[in-house]
Amino acid sequence: MKIVVNGQEKEFEQPLNMEDIANCFCKDAAPVIAEINGTIIRNSQWRHTSVQDGDRIELLRFVGGG
Repeated sequence: MKIVVNGQEKEFEQPLNMEDIANCFCKDAAPVIAEINGTIIRNSQWRHTSVQDGDRIELLRFVGGG
């Protein structure tokens, strides 16, 4: 399965859900916002959201500063 995560193509052998992806790419997934193909997925739905071949995923973290 090939997907694009934050603009980079990645390949995985096994089926994944959004929770798997967030944990793979983020040290602490709690403050992360996930988007699949332009749709924001609530953290509570990550476990139930399957990632499909060709999906485009964005993982966003808000950073404050001044």
